[in-house]
Amino acid sequence: MHWKIMSFFKLRRFLDSIFFLVTIVSVSSYAQNYPNKIIKLIVPYAAGGSTDITARLIAKSLSTKLGQPVVVDNRAGAGGTIGQEVVAKSAPDGYTILFSAAGPLVVSPHTYPKLGYDPVKGFDPVILIATQPLLLVVNPDTKIYSVADLIKEAKEKQGKLNYGSFGNGSAAHLAAESFKMATKIEMTHVPYKGSSPALTGLVGGDIDLMFDVFSTAAPFVKADKLRALAITSKDRSPQFPDVPTMEQVGLSNFEAGTWFGVLLPAGTPRPIVDQLNKILNAVLTEKELRETLLSQGAIIRGGTPEQFNDFFVSEYQKSGNLVKLVGITSN
Repeated sequence: MHWKIMSFFKLRRFLDSIFFLVTIVSVSSYAQNYPNKIIKLIVPYAAGGSTDITARLIAKSLSTKLGQPVVVDNRAGAGGTIGQEVVAKSAPDGYTILFSAAGPLVVSPHTYPKLGYDPVKGFDPVILIATQPLLLVVNPDTKIYSVADLIKEAKEKQGKLNYGSFGNGSAAHLAAESFKMATKIEMTHVPYKGSSPALTGLVGGDIDLMFDVFSTAAPFVKADKLRALAITSKDRSPQFPDVPTMEQVGLSNFEAGTWFGVLLPAGTPRPIVDQLNKILNAVLTEKELRETLLSQGAIIRGGTPEQFNDFFVSEYQKSGNLVKLVGITSN
């Protein structure tokens, strides 16, 4: 009996070793043949926005470097969560890639009561493409010329200043709430369905101020339709050298904004993750893409999957803490 038990365990270890070797060979062989068909790049937003424009440039370069068509597939809706779910539930074979901004990955999971994907366990991070700061802007017809003026006005009006955003739980919403806490002021939130209508409302005087993504607010500032009071990045923007950072106006450690990243469904073979990471790091050195990102006020990042994962988890936790503190919900 003792001999039979020992033989069973030896056979089990032998079979486990064979299975492990077969798995390694299969994954390696699969990765070597990747890609051999069309790849979908899922963008969880409508066509035409800054995220979509950047994604199409990346898709163009990926197609050239991979030797297979990379087709952008816009899956807009529910604050970007629909597109996320499509990717999370796709086969982890490298043929469905997610190009997303921060919101649906690190904010929506804390504001929506139920989602069809797990943002942390449902994806394998590939690369952080870029981060993008926000501009704090007001209507130029006001007498608010600085952050100090804004704080004074807010305290005098005791909550009657209205700030806009492009939706509950958006980067603009979180930035404004952080600003309220940092300056100990009260303001009223007016959410819009997108950046464009919010900016229209600000230009028209329906709201008093907002934090908006650099790429969409900058043209209004350049056209003197809005006045920029500060930028939420560590350094000033070359496009607006006279606009101070939040730290320079007295709010230390105040950073806000959004970011773009590339992710795959969880369980994608590591050789494919590494292959895409290497190629995308190379894509980030290309002139056309760099000029596009820089024109949007973006800070180009790149790096390893591990670095993106660490950044992603940190952003997820930070957003969760703020959402809970403020009590933000999405319908």
